[in-house]
Amino acid sequence: MDDRQLIAVVDEGLGNSTYLLYLGDGRALAVDPSLDLRGLHRTALEHQLRIEYAVETHLHADFLSGARQLAHDHGARILASAAGQRAFDHVRLADGDEVDLGGLTLRVLATPGHTPEHLSFLLLDGTSEIGVFTGGSLIVGAAARTDLVSPDRTEQLARDQYASLHRLATLADATAVWPTHGAGSFCSAPPGAARTSTIGIEKASNPLLAAPDEDTFVRLLRDSLGSYPDYFARVGELNRQGPWVTGPPLLASLDSAQVRRLLAGGGYLVDVRPVADYAAGHIPGSIAIPLRGQYATWLGWLIPADAPIVVVRNPGQDPADILWPALNIGYPIAGELDGGVAAWTAAGGRLSTTRLVGPSEVDSSVVVDVRQANEVATGHLPGAQLIELGDLANHPRELPGGPVTVMCGHGERAATGASLLERAGHRDLAILVGAADDWAKATGTTLDTGQ
Repeated sequence: MDDRQLIAVVDEGLGNSTYLLYLGDGRALAVDPSLDLRGLHRTALEHQLRIEYAVETHLHADFLSGARQLAHDHGARILASAAGQRAFDHVRLADGDEVDLGGLTLRVLATPGHTPEHLSFLLLDGTSEIGVFTGGSLIVGAAARTDLVSPDRTEQLARDQYASLHRLATLADATAVWPTHGAGSFCSAPPGAARTSTIGIEKASNPLLAAPDEDTFVRLLRDSLGSYPDYFARVGELNRQGPWVTGPPLLASLDSAQVRRLLAGGGYLVDVRPVADYAAGHIPGSIAIPLRGQYATWLGWLIPADAPIVVVRNPGQDPADILWPALNIGYPIAGELDGGVAAWTAAGGRLSTTRLVGPSEVDSSVVVDVRQANEVATGHLPGAQLIELGDLANHPRELPGGPVTVMCGHGERAATGASLLERAGHRDLAILVGAADDWAKATGTTLDTGQ
């Protein structure tokens, strides 16, 4: 099969791949599409493809599925696990079932572990094993996490994952491995550039497949599990119900008075501008989540799912890039502050500022590093307080008074952390623009690797 017949549409922010498989005669199959279908639609249009099938490997926890949207908009047939008990029309599949794609065949392989109902889909050309869509089962260099369903099922699902990976390992070495989850996904493990692989490569290099026994596999997998966004707990059920939208979302314009009423009623103001703009002047109490690939992840981690959200943006920031990633995790946006911070001040509102400091300018006695545990383990400032950003809102008052510098790997998460601390009452705050390595080079000081 020509490689041009399979296209990966990668969501760098969520770390996931949607696959578009050419089936001939202008037909295509999409695997694990998200509700944000912009990239998939652009790719299909570019190659003049119509999407005839939408395949779901599992009930996703990290994004809303676009399968039902494809069925609604384009008449695509949804192929998914019968055990998933989805509440909308789909072709219910189980282990060993085959789907004739008109020249190619999909064979269903039950591969529980990441989720109980997880399926992998083996693509066959006649009897030749071309590749396997592994979703959250076998991924490049690892296996997807097994702790998302419930804590009391983590170990049993890890044992199921062991059996599933070893089942996949019986496929021909040349069989391509096309996982959904990859680097940057909180559903998976190690960072890396490669998003696809082969069975042979994984047998030779995947440390989980090299585990000598099931107990060792379970220990290795569980040891790799870090924190994950709070919104994961609710998205699986939303996918079971079958999300879809009725039309392109719109970013409503709200004046300062309307914004104040929403905030008084429990709403949140999210400032999506770049770090420098936020630091130069922002509305007190707003949460800084700079617009980038990871914006939706932090939106869903830090903001309650049922709270009205108002955004503050720069004129050049595309509303679609704000709305679609938020909808992709089940977060509608109530609107934006019309006119931004200038309109706020014109209506009598005040602004706050936050200092930006370079690596050689860190002078506060308290440094808060908000990176993930696996990141700080590679090196952090001696004496820094290590509080992951997703957990910072639970600890703001544990920090002593006085100046606080917040840092991460670049500055975006540090801005978010500083905004959370400001909401909690801290005032003398600074954001480090740079990383721990930059500080070490600027000061000639060795980083600490202890916890």
